[in-house]
Parts: sequence; structure tokens; C-alpha cells
Amino acid sequence: MDNQLYDYSPIVERAPLHWPEGKRVAFYVGLNIEHFEIGKPSTSIYPGTSDLKPDPLNHGWRDYGNRVGFWRMLETLDRHGVRASALLNSDVGDRYPQIVAAGRERNWAWLAHGKTNSVLHTDLTEDEERAALKDIVGTIERTTGTRPRGWMGPGLTETFHTPRLLAELGLDYVLDWTADDQPFALNVPGVLSVPYTVELNDIQLFVVKSTSGPDFVQMVKDQVDQLYAEAEATDSGRVFPLALHPFVIGQAFRAKYLDQALEYVVNHPGVWVTTSDEIADHYRSARA
Repeated sequence: MDNQLYDYSPIVERAPLHWPEGKRVAFYVGLNIEHFEIGKPSTSIYPGTSDLKPDPLNHGWRDYGNRVGFWRMLETLDRHGVRASALLNSDVGDRYPQIVAAGRERNWAWLAHGKTNSVLHTDLTEDEERAALKDIVGTIERTTGTRPRGWMGPGLTETFHTPRLLAELGLDYVLDWTADDQPFALNVPGVLSVPYTVELNDIQLFVVKSTSGPDFVQMVKDQVDQLYAEAEATDSGRVFPLALHPFVIGQAFRAKYLDQALEYVVNHPGVWVTTSDEIADHYRSARA
């Protein structure tokens, strides 16, 4: 089956992309704020108990993020002046209102991230999905006070109808298609793909690959340095997303490594520290 959602476009053949104030790299933190149902398996640190009901080991590990890890991360983001792009399960707003209040105080960008990360956004008929998305978007608007413009599915899941149905609801970009270092237009009128990452993602690095804290910091430095060098050589900007989860990077023994990584990025003279909403807006205006 051919990919009809977007066309092939090699980065070396595009018109230059310029970020504000001559910056070369647009950086945002994709902060996954998620609700997990206690009786369903999901992201696990120990697969051996993941099918148990209940599964205290894995559910408690995930729940640590909203109870403790988020608040530890919040201090670090504040210290470096980073506004998060909050990838929000709609179930979060009513269950953890203090988290949403903290983000509202800081003028975070809010993106729809499905209903719960215990259920992937797949195997839906078009009518079922239209109703589900309407509920997700409406709930996030009610609990955050802001109608989301961006979407990332739980587990980066979509159907082939998702971008078109999101456009019907007024959303104008998705993060699920991690195919580029720049935004690009989908073949759905008005909808962009904004870069996200499954590589510089704390679940992949720390849980799947057992990456050390110092290695994480070095990877972040290498990423921003390489993107900056490429952007300068081609006079065309790049995007650096950093994907984080409070139950992973929010663990106490990892806190200093997030602090070190952000210290390097936000003080890099070629980096625009921003949100995914602002990246989408600027790309649209630049390509208008």
C-alpha cells in the first residue's frame, strides 16, 4: 500500500526554513502527561507481571509520574525557563487537576494525546473515531481552558482517517509521523506534521535500552550540535523535539541529568526554545 498521507520530499531539495531571530534549531519538550487504568496493561518496566490484574509493580511505577516525578520535572523546567508542549490524555484533567493547573499557570501548549494511554487509538470505524475525538478534544478544552491544536496518539497511534477528522475539529498538526527534522504538510488540507522523536525519548533510552544518565546528556548535546551544524551549512532550520515522561525522567536519580541536558540546550546561542504550537505557526507563516 502506497503512503497517501504525505509525499516524499528530501530535505536537501527544500526552500530554506528560517526560525525567529536567526536561530538555527527550534527546540521543544514534549511532556507526556498520561492516565493509566489500573486493570489494563500498558508501558511496563517489568513485563513479567504486566498481564496481572492488578499489577502493583508496573502500575505503581507509572503512577509515580503524576504523584512525584511530574513535580520534580516541573522545578527543572522552571529553572531553565522551558514551557512544555504538554501531550495530555483527556482523562488527566479531571483526575489530576493540580497538574493541569500548574501547566496553565505557565502558559504551556496543550496537545490532545488520546483519552488514556491504556487504550491505543486504533481499530475504530470512522464514526466511532469522530465521536471519540470530539470527546477527547472537548474534554481537554474544558479542563485546560484551551482548545488543543496538535495531536499525538497514545503510543503514536492513528487510523487512516485521524488527520482529516482532527481537521474537522479545528486541529492543524500531528506529531505521530516522526519522519523528518522539519515540519511538512500532509495531504490533508490544513494539517501539518511537526517533528517528534522515538529515539531521544526517555522510555526508549532508559527503559528499553538502559541508557545511563551521562550518556543521555551526551546524546542531547550531540543532537543539538549536529542539527545546528546542518542548519548553518544549508541556511535552513531544524527541529529538536525531546520526549519525556514523568515516571521515567522524573525519577530522583535521573533529575540531575535532565538539568544538565537542558542547561546545554537553552544556553546554546543557535537554539530557539519554544513549543510545538509556535513551531507550527512559524512554519505556516514562513511557507505562506
